[in-house]
Amino acid sequence: MSKLWGGRFTKETNQLVEKFTASIEFDQKLALEDIEGSLAHVEMLGSCGIIPAEDVEQIKKGLTSIREKVLNHEVSFSVEDEDIHMNIERMLIEEIGPVGGKLHTGRSRNDQVATDMHLYLRNQTKEIIELIRFVQEAIISQAKQHVETILPGYTHLQRAQPISFAHHLLAYFWMFERDKERLQDSLKRINWSPLGAGALAGTTFPIDRQFSAKQLGFETVYPNSLDAVSDRDFILEFLSIASILMMHISRLSEELVLWSSQEFQFVELDDSFCTGSSIMPQKKNPDVPELLRGKTGRVYGNLIGLLTTLKGLPLAYNKDLQEDKEGMFDTVETLAGSLQLLAPMIETMTVKRENMYKAVSQDYSNATDLADYLAGKGIPFREAHEIIGRIVLYAIQHDKYLLDLSLGEYRNFSGAFEEDIFEVLQPKNVVAARNSYGGTGFSQVETQLNLAIEKLEK
Repeated sequence: MSKLWGGRFTKETNQLVEKFTASIEFDQKLALEDIEGSLAHVEMLGSCGIIPAEDVEQIKKGLTSIREKVLNHEVSFSVEDEDIHMNIERMLIEEIGPVGGKLHTGRSRNDQVATDMHLYLRNQTKEIIELIRFVQEAIISQAKQHVETILPGYTHLQRAQPISFAHHLLAYFWMFERDKERLQDSLKRINWSPLGAGALAGTTFPIDRQFSAKQLGFETVYPNSLDAVSDRDFILEFLSIASILMMHISRLSEELVLWSSQEFQFVELDDSFCTGSSIMPQKKNPDVPELLRGKTGRVYGNLIGLLTTLKGLPLAYNKDLQEDKEGMFDTVETLAGSLQLLAPMIETMTVKRENMYKAVSQDYSNATDLADYLAGKGIPFREAHEIIGRIVLYAIQHDKYLLDLSLGEYRNFSGAFEEDIFEVLQPKNVVAARNSYGGTGFSQVETQLNLAIEKLEK
């Protein structure tokens, strides 16, 4: 089988070279995008009078037939034809004869592959945005039930202040909202058409790049042919956003692992998202959040890999750019799989309200409210802070919590304390008192929840 580009060569390609340089094993994922781009290209060739109308119809018919075979898994791809573009072109020529060879008029594999990846990433980005929405819906579903569920808020993984569990969950809603917005914004750069840039310098044929761009739903075309075939910024941007998104998934997964542990016992994950041990029959392992946490590294690696590939490349196209696809495909699949699992895992987890409340009742996380109480009585906050620090030390030394101390014990440290101090220290009142905008006060959490719901409805 002769190469479609073989006219200049006198020797066959070394088989090891053929296998090493071929990309068909992974870029066959671009088959439908490659056909979509080719259909737009041939329409443009006909519109510009570059090839006859009858040839256009024959090529379109052949491409449509191949697309159906691809969808029905009725095609086999050949390493000898190197990549998805040559494989599709070979199939087309076999399908309709030599006229299929006219399809490649006025284009190169360089602008062709760039077009394919723009189309692929546009589709996948939209799907990932929708998957993020499902995760946000799951978060809202849980948050609605737990506005007044109280758990310890942490800094340095030390109990800091009591907060609403809904407030904690909604922090992740907003992280995912920013991820979604970043992806939506990235579509502006993805939606550029490189088709018609040729190998690097454009073409001598009187093509209409705007025509093919419109056919493919692109918003604009690259104004520079060198940039069009060598640009992978849109993939880097996607991988960067994906890395931030996976970091957020990993942080939430880490909390699910901690919260479901025997030490915390704040939540229980549904059995369908856990596994057991082959030796310890009592074990219920949070394998899904652990794997979500672990898969973050491969997404980071894909970003660093492409950055490294691109950093020393001269313009325009180089074979190094073949390395841009596997990491992109892997990241898309990792993200999609992670989000598809995260949403139902959040939605089905059981929240152990009593354990959370017990935790905030047996710590000193209401100490800040004591300092605020004294500050409200006119004592400078820094002085109040020192007084409360001594009270906490006293309580620890006497194996008591702040609600266990008597009014007399409080008055030993400051005469400003009154009987109302015990109401101030109640966990529910501690949370409710933080009523500043964006705070954990219950009314503020309700406001935030409504805002989150409005965001999803837009």
